[in-house]
Amino acid sequence: MGLTDAATMVGRTAADIGEAALSPLATVWPSIAQGRVLAETGHRPWPLPDEPWVMAQTWGDLLFAHWPLPPEALRPLVPEPLPVDTFDGTAWLGVTPFEVSGLRLRGTVPPPSLSRFPELNVRTYTTFQGRPGIWFFSLDAGSVAAVAGARATYRLPYHRARMSIARGDDGIRYRSVRTLLDGPPAELEIDYAPAGAARPPAPGTLEHWLTERYCLYAFDRGRLFRAEIHHPPWPLQPARATIAVNTMAPPGVDLPDAEPLLHFARRQDVLIWPLRRASPAPAD
Repeated sequence: MGLTDAATMVGRTAADIGEAALSPLATVWPSIAQGRVLAETGHRPWPLPDEPWVMAQTWGDLLFAHWPLPPEALRPLVPEPLPVDTFDGTAWLGVTPFEVSGLRLRGTVPPPSLSRFPELNVRTYTTFQGRPGIWFFSLDAGSVAAVAGARATYRLPYHRARMSIARGDDGIRYRSVRTLLDGPPAELEIDYAPAGAARPPAPGTLEHWLTERYCLYAFDRGRLFRAEIHHPPWPLQPARATIAVNTMAPPGVDLPDAEPLLHFARRQDVLIWPLRRASPAPAD
């Protein structure tokens, strides 16, 4: 394989590569593409962390489905001292189905049997110490190992789910049903597809506010944590979707009847840093 062939492979997702992703050489290409994101940092609202990143992932065929809500509807579900961020006075709840591929630890290549699986997040937005980030109400994954690992290392509310992704000429058919009893029942049945050209969101717009966030927050045993993330600006496309079932909202939150705000991203390479304390230790 020549250099031109290798460069072509780097720009493709594991889903594009298909069965070839199982070969030893194919596992290298996602790693190369993921590392290249460090060359693009001018869009970040604060500098990269001083310490090395620890995990890389590639997110494919991701849908952002967002519903507007009054901030008081989410306030009881987001722990103090985190605020519920608003845009023009409105809070937003996002449901984001996608596929993880190329998952690996720093210095390794993606293990073929563990590095690719569906994931589904339910989120809102918060800012602490001047760093806008994401608060997750739930995260469902089709991998037992991913659920266990993320719960232990990032203290996030991951749940095991029975999930499927089917791709066709008319778009993506995504199905998820939570299977364990460690959280409320939750199910999503949605068909979606891009419906326009890709472009990065413009600063100051709602799309930018919703998506260009470079950390996540977690809360455990009265302590607040933050994990830094990095990726290029989102290549957002308008999207269309048909939702047959959606019970992903956290208990006590009723989504409005209005159609959600929809955006699609074909691919995003992401680097993730360790979870660190985001607030001083409480007094004894």
